Amino acid sequence: MKSRYFQYRPEQILQKGFMIALPGIAIQEKIYESSNSLVYRGIRDDGVGIVVKMLKLDYPSPQEITRYRQEYKITRSLNLEGVVKAYSQQDYQRTLVILLEDFGGESLEQWMHKRPDIFCPMPLSTFLGLAIAVCDILGRIHTANVIHKDINHTFSTIKLNQSYVCHY
Repeated sequence: MKSRYFQYRPEQILQKGFMIALPGIAIQEKIYESSNSLVYRGIRDDGVGIVVKMLKLDYPSPQEITRYRQEYKITRSLNLEGVVKAYSQQDYQRTLVILLEDFGGESLEQWMHKRPDIFCPMPLSTFLGLAIAVCDILGRIHTANVIHKDINHTFSTIKLNQSYVCHY
């Protein structure tokens, strides 16, 4: 029997590598993993898509917790088109999770692997269109006096005809 909070039964969650269980959120898939973070895509009970970003360490240092709180605070303050919205931050076991808007996009890195016909080699018009969109969004972020210190192909998330800046 499936729990009302999960798309998968608890034993399936462990088999699929999902190591997070948040009330009211059905985790669907892990979409990113770095040395510091785990990022999952899920759906809230009200049907809204959500991205769950959490610190990877079971016992993060006070400095890491402070950095994550700062990241949430800055992201939450940015009400800019093309910047993913931060909905909330909450404690989870001994760490923190940030709940973010899920607009259904994928990282540029994932797009490049899934669509080599479009991206290898990438037509100049496609490259320039993406570069201009990302630069425009980053310009708005910088105008808000925020500097993004880790710009790479995994942080720019795209959906057909849309670009969003979301650092996972």
